[in-house]
Amino acid sequence: MELITKVLDYSNVNRAFKQVVSNKGSKGVDGITTQELRAYMQENWSRIEREITNGHYLPQAVLGVEILKPNGGKRLLGIPTVIDRLIQQAIHQVLQPMYDYEFSDFSYGFRKGRNAHQAVLQAQSYINEGYQDIIDLDLKKFFDIVNHDYLMSLLNRKIKDRMLMKLIRRYLQSDIMIGGLSEQRSKGTPQGSPLSPLLSNIILNELDKELTKRGLRFVRYADDFSIFVKSKRSAQRVKGSITKFIETKLHLRVNEDKSTICRPVNYFTLGYGFVSTYNKDEKGKYRLRVSPNSFKTMKQRVKQITRKTLALSFDQRIAKLTAFTRGWVNYYKFANISTKLKELDAWVHNRLRYCIWKHWKKPNKRMRSFIRLGITKGQAYAWSRSRMGGWAIAQSPIMKTTITVSRLAKRGYLCFSVQFQKSFSSKPNDTQIKLSFV
Repeated sequence: MELITKVLDYSNVNRAFKQVVSNKGSKGVDGITTQELRAYMQENWSRIEREITNGHYLPQAVLGVEILKPNGGKRLLGIPTVIDRLIQQAIHQVLQPMYDYEFSDFSYGFRKGRNAHQAVLQAQSYINEGYQDIIDLDLKKFFDIVNHDYLMSLLNRKIKDRMLMKLIRRYLQSDIMIGGLSEQRSKGTPQGSPLSPLLSNIILNELDKELTKRGLRFVRYADDFSIFVKSKRSAQRVKGSITKFIETKLHLRVNEDKSTICRPVNYFTLGYGFVSTYNKDEKGKYRLRVSPNSFKTMKQRVKQITRKTLALSFDQRIAKLTAFTRGWVNYYKFANISTKLKELDAWVHNRLRYCIWKHWKKPNKRMRSFIRLGITKGQAYAWSRSRMGGWAIAQSPIMKTTITVSRLAKRGYLCFSVQFQKSFSSKPNDTQIKLSFV
């Protein structure tokens, strides 16, 4: 059976439809949403299937959206129309099993059963084995400069279906619309499409094979990758030769300004950093910590949710904050942050108290609220007329003894430290975390 037939098989298309709808996502240039996809397919799928089969299907332009990177600069996202997302998802479902078994054990991004935690723990394992000179290479605008001809040549080694190859080529070359203007693409595969992660892994698997052939220890998550060696001299030599391989063989570019050779304390990957242990018996070993940038980004997000002018009810604010807290702690549960989280909780509690103080608004309402919370009438009257600023009031004894941590918990808020303690019960043990070793 030809691959294009497998792509268009009813069960495969139906599975792709469910995946695209569950992912939701923004609408493309045609304005059709995921909720409207079923009706669109009922009316148009027969025609689209026929055009794909005979090689006449033309993908619509991709909607280009630039977003700010956490560390500065901009990243271009490409949002295909929902019907093109469905077709690409159907292609992905057929091709992924064909390629995944060939991928390296040290490649963790966009693969079933693999995740960022495994990548970080593998890096920690290398470091604690003594491979503490780290080459942290940054690929310059990887998704924007992928060479189409080179990528197609890699695909041609395994895919012998002419129609499928033609369709993939058209997706690579489909126009991108930025600010209402359409531009042709001769290179790159912008992030945002279901097919892009697989295509990136197919290209960078060539790098993985080269690193494996040289016997090097490495970790790769999508286009983020690091190499671990035992001396600075080796690191400099490897950095030069691998940079040459990437630029000459893979037709990609290494960003020299962001590529470094560093020691563990200056190494950050996937939001985690490393700090040496205090235990004398574990000299030379490193624990995980949250990177300063990740911690700063988290505090900025908490500030947004707890901003007193945000148009949310208190229950909505608590629900949003608890959901964010749960997700953040679940990701950083392997870091040594229990002490830091207690300090963070005190700050968050005060911000919530500030929101409540502002919600009370007028002195009489503040007085009645204090009385309801067990404060005597005289004290309630005095504090409700205080000339202190709102932030000072939020940190005052009157608010801390009325809007207590337990009362906030009863309203549904689970603070960072509580979530962190709960995460211990869900932490995988050594047998559950699958690490790979050279």
